[in-house]
Amino acid sequence: MILAIDIGNTTVTLGGVRTAPQQAYSLEFTARIDINHTWSASQYETAIEQLFEDENLSPSDFRGIIISSVVPPVLTPLQECVRRLFGTEPLLVTSESDLGMTFSIPHPEKVGRDRLVDAAWAAAHYPLPVITVDLGTATTFNVIRENSVFCGGAIAPGLDMGLNALAERTAQLPRLALQTPERIIGRNTEECILSGTIAGMAAMLDGMVQRIEGELGSPATLVLTGGAARFIEPLVLHPHIYDPDLLLKGLAFLCEQNCAN
Repeated sequence: MILAIDIGNTTVTLGGVRTAPQQAYSLEFTARIDINHTWSASQYETAIEQLFEDENLSPSDFRGIIISSVVPPVLTPLQECVRRLFGTEPLLVTSESDLGMTFSIPHPEKVGRDRLVDAAWAAAHYPLPVITVDLGTATTFNVIRENSVFCGGAIAPGLDMGLNALAERTAQLPRLALQTPERIIGRNTEECILSGTIAGMAAMLDGMVQRIEGELGSPATLVLTGGAARFIEPLVLHPHIYDPDLLLKGLAFLCEQNCAN
């Protein structure tokens, strides 16, 4: 089993991914730890040890550890945590990793590591060209052309960010939890907020994909993922694939690709 660790803007996500000879990837467990910029390696070690105890796991169950991070201050203590707990150096995702892609952008080293992982998995497992949309703290689009060429994408505010901004910067609008609206024409303030935020994001996504396909000059496979994707996915009109575990499977895929080289 491979331990995939994604350090995002708000949470550290851990997943145990098992692979089969036919390259089937199955997620055995997932867990999330809220980001804490003041935590030491020892504190992360304690949290992971508790997770392993809850899941009846031990460090010896894992044959590889890989990390992607978009939060540099959290990466250092987590790297040290892995060294202590597993006695090995974790593999770090960078633009110089074997991603199975080439780049047609000027500075691939500036692309978020999570975006690289999403794109690498999609390029290897879905028909090209392919567009991935990861709905997390931010909403990120990746575009991979034929011959696995990463040509860029787009970044927009995430759903939670929009809901928080409405509640914080207005006098009377409430803070709502994410949920898929039952109708587009809201009949009260809460329904209007959910329609504008959730259905509005789905409409933005459809419009962006249409415009991306226009620039590509051909239809593209659309893959949705990320923590908020389940609220948007039922409202997206463009034909699409919902792959909730894409990032963790992508990390395990890159661990195998890079450890084998």
